[in-house]
Amino acid sequence: MTGGGRESEGGEEEVRGARRIPGPRGAADDLDLASVPLPPLPPPGGTAPDEAVPEQSQPASASGDAPETPESDAGEPEPDPGPGPAAEAWPEAGPGPEAEPADGHPRPAAPEWDPTAPAAEAWPDPDREPGPADGTPEPHAPDPLVSSAPVVLPHQVLKALLGAWALSACSAEETAAVEDHLTGCAPCADEALRLRDAVGLLHTDGSLDLDPTLRTRVLDGCFGRRPARIPVPEWAAPYDAETARLDALLRDIGDSEWHAPVRLQWFEEERQVSRRTTVAGVIGHLMAVDGLLSAALGLDDPLDDGKTPLDPTERTETYWSATRRPPTRAVREPWRAQSHELIRTASFAGRNVAETSVSYGAFALPLQDAALDRAFECWIHGGDIADAVDYPYPAPSAAHLHRMIDLAARMLPAALAGRRSAGLAGPAKDLVAAGAPGRSLHLEIEGHGGGDWYIALDSPAAVGAPERAVAQVALDGVEFCRLVAGHISPVEAAAGQEGDREAIRDVLFAAASLSRL
Repeated sequence: MTGGGRESEGGEEEVRGARRIPGPRGAADDLDLASVPLPPLPPPGGTAPDEAVPEQSQPASASGDAPETPESDAGEPEPDPGPGPAAEAWPEAGPGPEAEPADGHPRPAAPEWDPTAPAAEAWPDPDREPGPADGTPEPHAPDPLVSSAPVVLPHQVLKALLGAWALSACSAEETAAVEDHLTGCAPCADEALRLRDAVGLLHTDGSLDLDPTLRTRVLDGCFGRRPARIPVPEWAAPYDAETARLDALLRDIGDSEWHAPVRLQWFEEERQVSRRTTVAGVIGHLMAVDGLLSAALGLDDPLDDGKTPLDPTERTETYWSATRRPPTRAVREPWRAQSHELIRTASFAGRNVAETSVSYGAFALPLQDAALDRAFECWIHGGDIADAVDYPYPAPSAAHLHRMIDLAARMLPAALAGRRSAGLAGPAKDLVAAGAPGRSLHLEIEGHGGGDWYIALDSPAAVGAPERAVAQVALDGVEFCRLVAGHISPVEAAAGQEGDREAIRDVLFAAASLSRL
């Protein structure tokens, strides 16, 4: 078949009264169909005559009578078919696209679907405006001009937008205006950088816990820019750092946590003992023993009533028994004031007081070692408090921990000799002159603050030497300090042993015997 699929016997196209599929249209409320002209109906085939195409249908009559099929020859004018099936193809919501306009002039019919046309052109676009009647395409309307010039805003408005700009909450025009303004306004540029850095802190994924080295780094930075007029002596730096760390912990806990139970542990002879107290009681214990350093520097001793003993344990018992009511957080202020006064006095005195003797009753230490001993005990008891209140409390810095381990290693020969005198250690096997190398144990401290020490075994006056080593013990730095503090037993502390078994046992128990309340 040709001619669009419809061909009459006489070779002429019959279009009158033909049904057609209507295209999509909008609602009657949205489109005034009477004012929209329809495009002319193109000839469906190449053999159609150049004659006027009669109307397809007329508006349906009110009576709704069925149309009569006209009988006429091809090529003759056809009578008005009246309302027919074509009118019924449109809904009765309003006048269809082929309705008679008000002026009485017929409107050209809408185009039909053409099966031979491309897919994009098979159905006409109902929203497209019809072109001129002669088929000449309409000239394309020029696109509206879009200005690319940035938005011009006053300075105060741009300054107020800096916060939204830092949060990436501005529109594209505002962002362009702000960034163009920042290239020429230095104050706003500085403020924008600060706001952008602040926004970065809002989205951090890191931990909110303070870095334990923050205080040291801040102080180093401050001293690097303006050194202290009276610097803290190097030997007093560990005590200064540990008292500050403990004070930061005490500031963070609540009033009720000052009464949290704390168990203090240490070794006596061959067994581990303990004492139960509170957080406030621990701070009172530290203040009572720190009074020994205050007395050596000529400062006021908090327990100085003329009968105060020198032994640290007895001083602590005296302080606890003299307290009429359980100590509270009020003990923090006098303890912190005492530690500040010790550091300040040692700083002003300089090197002249480093060798001042501090008596502990049964033994004595130079002030520089006594300050290191107080730093060690402050850290250990700070850990006891942190365990009681569930608070993170890391180990000291590597440099300070190394100095604490060194102090304990230097005290081991005397502690071993004391245990031997009490019959708690094996006899000496090779006595040598003072200052001469003797039998030694190689103490290898691994990890944080580690190093190598050689402990003289037979005489406290002998010198430990690698060539006279008869045994070796390897320990972690923090574990060794916990052993010295009496928090773990000698059997649990040994991580690696080699050589003389008796020497190893004597040294480990001597390290535990350094602990006290």
